[in-house]
Amino acid sequence: METSFAITGKGYVIVAADTTAARSIVKMQIDQDKIKELSPHLLMAYSGEPGDTVQFAEYVERNIRLYQIRNLYPLRPAAAASWIRRSLAESLRSRNPYSVNLLLGGYDTSSHTPNLYWIDYLGTVVEVPFAAHGYGSYFALSLLDRYHDPEASLEEGLANLKRCIDEVAKRLVVNPGKYKVKVVDKDGIREVEI
Repeated sequence: METSFAITGKGYVIVAADTTAARSIVKMQIDQDKIKELSPHLLMAYSGEPGDTVQFAEYVERNIRLYQIRNLYPLRPAAAASWIRRSLAESLRSRNPYSVNLLLGGYDTSSHTPNLYWIDYLGTVVEVPFAAHGYGSYFALSLLDRYHDPEASLEEGLANLKRCIDEVAKRLVVNPGKYKVKVVDKDGIREVEI
């Protein structure tokens, strides 16, 4: 019952993910952070099989950090999305594929643009203005399609996100509960309350 959303706007990307860790009908944790900060201007929300998600997120985080140490500059969002896609595609063709869905949001400090990538467990990657994964996506994507504005201010983007969270809470049989929300822009990554 995992749910994650991401929205781009004028100079920012908002990424939100529920904080519940559950298996079958059992809630195991209600304060899990499912958004990994990969670099100062790049973050990734992950969902899927519990063991795969944490292992793959840490693998991506360590390799992107290693790239930055070796080359003295961080990967740009498009390059990071391509590398993650290739890693998922390689794992898909192995004996132990990762069952992970990702939303990769970042701010490109070279071109001064926000980027959002929707990545699924098959290694499909698409740059999108808004995205969602999980059961909440059935309700949120239609709202985002109607109300998303690429020139929206941060406050308007957070209002759209709140609209999606409220709709999921109202319509989904099992309410995910709390959400962790992070924003990435020219100033870096920060957590916001919604």
